[in-house]
Amino acid sequence: MSEIDEELVTVGKYLEPADAHMAKGLLDSAGIECFLQGEQANSLLASAFRVRLRVRHADEDAAKEMLAGEVSIGNQWEAANDDEA
Repeated sequence: MSEIDEELVTVGKYLEPADAHMAKGLLDSAGIECFLQGEQANSLLASAFRVRLRVRHADEDAAKEMLAGEVSIGNQWEAANDDEA
């Protein structure tokens, strides 16, 4: 096992690569460096392989909180009003 593998932990496993990319985007937007592992293997036989979302051990708790939806991103988004269009 390489040094990089030893310091990374898996915080999510996804059957669909698109779901893995959405989760990665969420962590990226929060400034949490993350990596997808097994993305190419999933395309060969999706039911046998899961895409793993991995982060550094030091970011594990923050990443899990973000993925669980426990961290507020504030009121940055506003619903579009059809009358304003």
